[in-house]
Amino acid sequence: MSSPPSAWLHSIGLLGPGLPDWPHCAAILAGDATWTPEKTVLTAPDLLPPAERRRAVRVVKLALTVGLEAVAAAGVDATQLATVFSSSGGDGVNCHQICETLASDDRQISPTRFHNSVHNAAAGYWSIATGATAPAGVLCAFDGSFAAGLLEALVHVAVERTPCLLIAYDADYPEPLRAARPIPDAFGVALLLSPESGDKPIGRISAQLTRDSADTLADAALERLRHSIPAARSLPLLAAIAQRKSDRVVLDYLDHTRIAVDFTA
Repeated sequence: MSSPPSAWLHSIGLLGPGLPDWPHCAAILAGDATWTPEKTVLTAPDLLPPAERRRAVRVVKLALTVGLEAVAAAGVDATQLATVFSSSGGDGVNCHQICETLASDDRQISPTRFHNSVHNAAAGYWSIATGATAPAGVLCAFDGSFAAGLLEALVHVAVERTPCLLIAYDADYPEPLRAARPIPDAFGVALLLSPESGDKPIGRISAQLTRDSADTLADAALERLRHSIPAARSLPLLAAIAQRKSDRVVLDYLDHTRIAVDFTA
């Protein structure tokens, strides 16, 4: 039987409620700091041209912020870096505003609203901001979107033997959409994976399917965050990384299948 896909982890980017970046999140997950939930603050990166900064929607700001943090932490060139973008639903605010327009007397949708409504919008803005020309995959697997993205990125590294940046992200929906999809806030995480260990990697990751139950977090507040935002289903793995603990972590994926991630610090 072939071995599960694996890769070296070189850097992480993160942004979420009360979690302004990966170092702050790592300190909380390692038990060295206290988590204070605060609304996620989203800003458009300066790398975007002024016109694109004005047009960028919430998930674009989120995806680019965490992706650029991971790239900066690793000191790599983003222009030749393959990417996988994974989100459970794209930008809910933009979807809401399009629905409002279609329900009004004037049903003319602005071009900006339309191009921000497609699921690969963040990948397009990433290419504009960084000048990246490498392949970019874009996928969605509802609440299992982080796991699906991780599997896709690991397979890319294993097959293509080139680095890959996974960017998983989700943002909140306004009412009445929130009643059907109650995501409370924005959360994004980026993992830079490579076939080579390079200089001082964080650790090594491999993943395979399992029917074991998904791991939860001991901290009740962080567990609510994990469960409420699909991209935050990454938190048990991030906790093992923050604690520098070699461990097997089971993450949510499909209804009857999870993924077991082996992390070697």
